[in-house]
Amino acid sequence: MDLKAFGLVGVGAITVICYLGGLAVKAARLDSRLIPVFCGTLGLALGLACYFCRLGILPAGDPVTAAAVGIVSGLAATGADQVKKQLLKDSQL
Repeated sequence: MDLKAFGLVGVGAITVICYLGGLAVKAARLDSRLIPVFCGTLGLALGLACYFCRLGILPAGDPVTAAAVGIVSGLAATGADQVKKQLLKDSQL
């Protein structure tokens, strides 16, 4: 089975893992300014791990692209949290 067809699944998986990591940072009551840095760094590590383990689940053919995809996926987790927060804030009006 060719896993390259599931390239976007890998991006989504990294985003979800980074989102959960961000929730863990929030639960640990660390400075909330660290959450985007943590998510980006975790995404970088996961992107490179997927590339070097030859999983083929990322749309990346080299380590730099895999790192960039990981970072963007990690930061997307922070953005998703902000979208959720803004939607909940608007619904309470």
